[in-house]
Formats: sequence, C-alpha cells, structure tokens
Amino acid sequence: MEGTRDPAIVLEGLHKSFDGEAVLNGIDLKIDAGETVAVLGRSGTGKSVLLKLIIGLQKPDSGSIKIQGRDITSLPLKDLNAVRAKVGFLFQEAALYDSLTVEENVAFPLRRHRNGQTRERKDRVRELLALVGMEADSGKLPGQISGGMKKRVGLARALALDPDILLFDEPTAGLDPITAAEIEELILKLRKDHAITSVIVTHDLHGAAVLSDRLALMHEGNILIEGSLQELKHSTHPFVSQFFREGA
Repeated sequence: MEGTRDPAIVLEGLHKSFDGEAVLNGIDLKIDAGETVAVLGRSGTGKSVLLKLIIGLQKPDSGSIKIQGRDITSLPLKDLNAVRAKVGFLFQEAALYDSLTVEENVAFPLRRHRNGQTRERKDRVRELLALVGMEADSGKLPGQISGGMKKRVGLARALALDPDILLFDEPTAGLDPITAAEIEELILKLRKDHAITSVIVTHDLHGAAVLSDRLALMHEGNILIEGSLQELKHSTHPFVSQFFREGA
C-alpha cells in the first residue's frame, strides 16, 4: 500500500442538511494512516451519512474532506473515482447485486476498475473468498446465503481493489453473537495483516472497543468527544454518561 505523510482522512467543518434539517453540523475529525476509529452515536445522528460523504456518494453542503491529502469535495467524477478505488466500503446490508453470484459480486469492482486478464481476476476473487471463508459458496446467489455470509461477501468485495482505507457501516448489525464475533475476527485480522485505515460506524460498544484504536461519539451533528473507551466512560458530560450507561 502507498505510504503517505498525510493523515488518511481529514474532515473539516462538514455540514450536511436534508430538507432543511441539519444532520451534520460542522464535523471535524482526523484519522491517521493505519488507525481504526469507531464512530458511535444514537440512531439518526448522521453516522452513515458521514461515511457516504467520505467516499463521495454524497456531497457536503460545506466543509472539506481530504483523503490522503486530496480534497475530494469538488473533484470531477473521473478523479473522484480514482480516489474511491483506494477506499473500500462495507455497506450495512452488504448491498450485493441480487442477480450476480457471490463470485461475480466480488469480481464486479475488478471488472470496472482493472483491465487484468480473466485468469488473474478469477485468482484474485478466489483469494478474497478464501480470506472470508466463502470459497465454497462462490456460485450461489445472495438470496441463497445468510445475512452473515452476505457480510463476508461484502467484505471480500470491499477488499477487491486492495484499498488503503476501509469504511464499515454497522458491520455486525442484525447478526447473532457468534456470527458477529466471526466478522469482528475478520476485521481484526485485516488490521493485523494489512494495517488498513478503518472507520467503523456502529452502535455496538463491545465491538467498538474490540476493533478500534479510538472512539468518536456523535451528538447533535457534531463529534462530542474522542478518546479511548476508558476516557469516554469516565466523561462527566451528561449525554456521554447516559450513552454509555444505556449502551453498556
């Protein structure tokens, strides 16, 4: 992966509204290369919107988003796509294409962004499916596999282009405890083996503590507090105390 002296992600003064209602109200957040940050918050606080802004699926009303030192907020589509190729995204519901097999879903970004030979592409897909334990199900359609298996396939697809940055939107939501633990183990393995920069949006305090170097708690469209789990737990701010008391 490409080294850089710039932080992996820098968000400054991010504002985003929908139908006149502010969702993000001046977000500032810096994430260093190789760091994993978990973004916590109540439902509807804009956590998923934040991820979509980072990858350029939505544009902020104001503020800047720098990915490896490059501001993406006003990039033309061709240049934005080049930046996006360095960022993998695991959507909350995996967002697989229903009409494509598991193998074809993982191959999709390779077909779109790489001009390699068919044999090279097939080898890469097999490697990725083996990594997430899904090689035996490569010919199945998404409707034929469980929610946890879909998350595994979605993770394989997010890794297809060997990204520098991974974005996770509620990676363990809706999964039973055993499957959630398996997904967490996969994410931890990626951290250990590849030192990928990660942003994990979650409401799962246990998962956030296990997976991240730092927590950032969102409230009323802003980052209210950042730090380790212990630092946040010992905060005297009323909302922080309530969040950890009720979420524990």
